[in-house]
Amino acid sequence: MYWISRIEGGPRRVNHASVAIGDYIYSFGGYCSGEDYSTIQVMDVHMLNTNNLRWSLVYPRRSEEKELHPNVPFQRYGHSAVAYKHRVYIWGGRNDQLVCGILFCFDTHTRRWSKPDVSGPRPGARDGHTASVIGEYMYLFGGFEEGSDQFSRDLHILNLKTLTWRYVQTFGEPPSYRDFHTSTIIPSLNRMYIFGGRGDIHSPYHSQEEVYCPKIVYLDLATNQWHMPTTTGSEPLGRRSHSAFIYNNRIFIFGGYNGKLDTHFNDLHCFDPSTNVWRLVRTHGTPPNARRRQSCLVIGRKMFLFGGTCPQYLDPLDLRTSLVDYNDTHVLDFFPTLKTLAIMSVIENNLDQTWLPQGIRWDIRMLTQPNSISRPFNHLG
Repeated sequence: MYWISRIEGGPRRVNHASVAIGDYIYSFGGYCSGEDYSTIQVMDVHMLNTNNLRWSLVYPRRSEEKELHPNVPFQRYGHSAVAYKHRVYIWGGRNDQLVCGILFCFDTHTRRWSKPDVSGPRPGARDGHTASVIGEYMYLFGGFEEGSDQFSRDLHILNLKTLTWRYVQTFGEPPSYRDFHTSTIIPSLNRMYIFGGRGDIHSPYHSQEEVYCPKIVYLDLATNQWHMPTTTGSEPLGRRSHSAFIYNNRIFIFGGYNGKLDTHFNDLHCFDPSTNVWRLVRTHGTPPNARRRQSCLVIGRKMFLFGGTCPQYLDPLDLRTSLVDYNDTHVLDFFPTLKTLAIMSVIENNLDQTWLPQGIRWDIRMLTQPNSISRPFNHLG
C-alpha cells in the first residue's frame, strides 16, 4: 500500500458525510472552525473527480437562506449520507441550534434536492449515528438523541424502495450506547460491523465521563443477532470520529480521537472477519497527519481521504495549540503499478521531468497540483 498523493486546496470540512458513485465522490455539509452555524443556510455539496483529483462546488452556486429552498437540508454536521443508485440520502445531523430527523435526497443526475415522503416509525432526531446500505435497505445505528438527551444503541431500517421506516428488535447483547462510531456492512457475510465510538460510564446518559470501547461487534443481518467475536492480533485503541472502509472483504480503520488519552491517531488497522485477526498496516509514502472526523472512501483499488481536524501548535516556541481544519486530499493505492511506483520516485526525489512523455507529466501534475476550493489555513491569524 502506498500513499501516492497529498493535494491541498480541497473543501475545508470537518464532520461532513460523503459517498462514492461511479468515479465521483460527493461530500455533504460539515463545518469549518470560525464559521457561523447558528444561522440556517443551505447545505453545500462538493464533488471530487477521482480521475484527475479536482474538486468542484456543485451546490449551491451562491449562499442563500434555507427559507428559499424548503427541500434542501440546512448546513449541518454529524449527519449520515448513503448512496442508492444515483441518489444520495441524507439523514440526521445538527447545527449549533437545531437537530434534524428529516430524510433528504440529492439526485446526482439533476443535482436537485427533494424531501421524500416516508412512512413508518421514524428514528428520533440525532447526530453522531451511522447509516450503511445493503441491497435496498439502510441500517441506522446509535448516535446521540436530542429528544431524550442520551446516547442510543437502537437499530432502525429504511427501505429505500418504499421509503418505509421500521424499528428493529435485535437479539443478544448490542454494542454499548455510543456516538461517532463506524458501521460497515460486508455483503458476502451478511453482517454489519460496529467499531469504536464514544460512550459514557453512566450510559445512556452523558455525564462527561467518557469511555471508548476497543471491541468490534457485528450484527447477523439474517437473524438480527449481535455477536462479539474473540479477536487476536494488534487491536486498535478505542476511539471516536475515525473512518472505516472495506477493501477485499476486510475492514480498515483509520485515525480518530480518544478523549480519555487526549490523543489523535493516524494509524491504519485492518480486521479480517474470516479469522477475527487485527493487524497494524504498514504503508509506504507519506501518510496523512493525525486527525478526526475525516472521510475515507474506496473506488476500485484506491482509497480517497479528505478533511478532518487536529490540534497543532500555534508557534514552535509556544505550548498552546489550536484546532486546524484540513483541506487536503490523500490517495492510498492498495496495489500500485510499476508505472505508479516510477512516478512516485520522480516526485519524491524531485527528478527532472522534461524528458518524460507528456502523458506521464500530466499524471504527475494531477497528483501534485493543488485545488482551489479553499485557501491555505493560517493558524497564526
